[in-house]
Amino acid sequence: MQRLPWGLLALVAAGLLPLAGSRFYLYLGTDIAIMALFAVSLNLLLGYTGLVSFGQAAYFGIGAYTCALLMMRAAVPFVPSLLAGGLLGAAAALLFGYFCIRLTQIYFAMLTLAFAQIVWAAAFKWNSLTGGDTGLTGVPFPAFLDSPVRFYYFALVVVGLSLALLRRLVGSPFGRMLVIIRENPERAEFIGVDVRRYELAAFVIAGFFSGIAGGMFGVFNHGVFPDFSYWTKSAEVLIMTILGGMYTFFGPAVGAGILLSLNMLVTSYTEYWPLVLGLILAALLFLFPGGVLGFVEARLLRRHHQEARDA
Repeated sequence: MQRLPWGLLALVAAGLLPLAGSRFYLYLGTDIAIMALFAVSLNLLLGYTGLVSFGQAAYFGIGAYTCALLMMRAAVPFVPSLLAGGLLGAAAALLFGYFCIRLTQIYFAMLTLAFAQIVWAAAFKWNSLTGGDTGLTGVPFPAFLDSPVRFYYFALVVVGLSLALLRRLVGSPFGRMLVIIRENPERAEFIGVDVRRYELAAFVIAGFFSGIAGGMFGVFNHGVFPDFSYWTKSAEVLIMTILGGMYTFFGPAVGAGILLSLNMLVTSYTEYWPLVLGLILAALLFLFPGGVLGFVEARLLRRHHQEARDA
């Protein structure tokens, strides 16, 4: 069966978005692109390695604060600051992951949440560095990205390159080994695979790209706040990943688009948006237990098998 080039189609559609002439859709598209990277980075742990992390927002927040602080207080240009945010997110993931991977299942998930709460508490209380509960406001747009359209295309390029790297990674022997570990870690360890090293590597890579997403998100919103590291942000991206399909590469990106679009749509009609949004998400997850994109790919595969049998 000829697989549809989902990534290319999505990139072309995203590139045409500014032609709609709506600032609202431009801001929504930028938000979706950034959160798509965040969700896909989490899926390296969840969908490919089988590690349920409730603390991915920690690296998102660390990337956001690092990028903003370097730009505002050290006058470091945006691109090096963004890269530093990703690197510091990876360093924090290396430190926290060293302890987390020693536990399994629910204990692993709870420890990731505990470390994320430590990061959130530090951001909330460290007034001299992070601004405390008021956060860092007035984060400037870089001079070469002085319009929403330019920032949108910049975000699109960064996200596109990041997803291409992650796509290549999961298709490599390293990625295939992560899937083997997800399916049966005991058997993988029995045949000589250093399971903990692979899990830690996945943890660090996910932390890097989460930090990159956080850095862009802080500049895009002209501010960084402790909520960026709070557990609800981890829950939000976890929902995106499951909603889109955690066993497909682009599923989390689709989930990000669906969740953010629904959020914008529902909040424009009612003040009871959490209730309505929750009902809609519950219905979607019930109808598409493998995620929306997972459902589509399964239907296409069944159709291919049916055509092959008929032939």
